[in-house]
Amino acid sequence: MPEPDVNLYLVGFMGTGKTTVGRAVAQRLGFQALDSDYEIERAAGKTVAQIFAEEGEPAFRARERAFVEGGHPDHGVVVACGGGLIVPPGMLERLQAKGVVICLHATVATILQRTAANRTRPLLNVDDPEARIRQLYAEREPIYQRAGTLILTDSRPLHDVVLHVLRTYRREARDWDREQPPPARAGAPGPVRPAGG
Repeated sequence: MPEPDVNLYLVGFMGTGKTTVGRAVAQRLGFQALDSDYEIERAAGKTVAQIFAEEGEPAFRARERAFVEGGHPDHGVVVACGGGLIVPPGMLERLQAKGVVICLHATVATILQRTAANRTRPLLNVDDPEARIRQLYAEREPIYQRAGTLILTDSRPLHDVVLHVLRTYRREARDWDREQPPPARAGAPGPVRPAGG
């Protein structure tokens, strides 16, 4: 059976390993690896932190929406999504309409450890980053819980996480493909009408 080429979207909180896992999974699938934050930075000519500072968070979320709707190929891509990308209403459903969504998950303790030295995350540019992480985590966890298959990355070797993501993706991509309506073919016969008056 040929490999599916449905897009894979990795979602989850910051520090759960989306970019690292995404690159490794893309390599195994022969897909292109994209990071939504990086692609937005490239298109805007400024960093995420600059966009937040100069334009505000709503403008950044609008750029995320534009990226999801038309800023990347519609197949053969693994996208590591920014932690807040699926938070605005309707964004999760937009992703699910474009491919398989898998959520990488980690405990607050792990996230604190992984983000402790990172000063480039605008949402953590506050007096008490730990309190901010706990607040955001509590707000977003219900959305992550319904985003798709949850895969824990705490205390697991990268290799194990990648294999788990690959197994899940291959299974769900076939299901996703089966659920898509058949493409309308040019010249396909229309509905059969009964003969006579």
